[in-house]
Amino acid sequence: MWRASAIRLHDTTENPSRACHGSGGSHKRLPKRQKLHPSCPMLGKYKRWMVCLAIVIGFGGLNSASAQIQGSDLPDAPSEVFFNPHHGGDPASDRKVSWSSLPKDFLHDQKQIWTFPVQLGKGKHWVPTVAIVGVTGALIATDKYTAPYFRNHQGQLDDVNDSFNSYLTTAEVIAVPAGLLIAGYERNDDYQVQTAILAGEAYADSAIVDLAIKAVSRRKRPIDVPVNGSFNDTFFAGGQSPFKGSSFPSGHAAGVFSVATVVASRYSNHKWVPVLAYGFAAAISFSRITTSAHYASDVFLGAALGYTITKYAVLQPR
Repeated sequence: MWRASAIRLHDTTENPSRACHGSGGSHKRLPKRQKLHPSCPMLGKYKRWMVCLAIVIGFGGLNSASAQIQGSDLPDAPSEVFFNPHHGGDPASDRKVSWSSLPKDFLHDQKQIWTFPVQLGKGKHWVPTVAIVGVTGALIATDKYTAPYFRNHQGQLDDVNDSFNSYLTTAEVIAVPAGLLIAGYERNDDYQVQTAILAGEAYADSAIVDLAIKAVSRRKRPIDVPVNGSFNDTFFAGGQSPFKGSSFPSGHAAGVFSVATVVASRYSNHKWVPVLAYGFAAAISFSRITTSAHYASDVFLGAALGYTITKYAVLQPR
């Protein structure tokens, strides 16, 4: 009986048009729960929200999966016992934070960020700084070629772009620390709650820097360049508002890489977590190029800012 049911279910999976539009003949006894065919209208209706749901479930259940792997004899909040010894001395695993310390921590971060030129004056951090500036400059020089290409091929990426529009990607990024925070409180896991707070702190720090640069650069977005218009003179030609009219650098890239860096650093003992976190950040960042919301140089600098601010300011021990 079970074998026959499995065969009928397999037939439904192999022929989804019958499940979507009905079937006849010898398949009258097919189960009512049917797989939607890609052409069914209800499938596209839920596609975007499934992305957010998957992110919340994946990151929110991170510690639950770890607890199951280690065994049922662990305490209710195993993170501080299990995670910390396996970071190889990574200071990110030892950084403590709370809601009450957050304002002071944020001001400390901003002081570190805006006094960075002083560190350069002392001969520190020149190699990564020159590397980031050099790559950004090279990408700016090639933006006039890459931006028209992606704008002219938007029609071929409609499905991808629909899943990564501006508002949805913002919600996806926020869903990561929100999911960690909810799951952490649910499980009485201080380490996970602190990870969520650190992700929010890093997001806010990168946003301040991003908006400040945007207010100065006022770069016109690729989508705002007229058809057959020139992509050469895009700086100081955009809108006055850094929230919407300025393109350089990408706020989405800065935000998602700041959150990804916190998660990847705090859970680096799980090899799959950094891959998932940075893969998620790369996908959202690349979508800003395919939707013609940003140039490649915008995205690269935004990602670099998000990573470096988080790694060398937010996650440093106090």
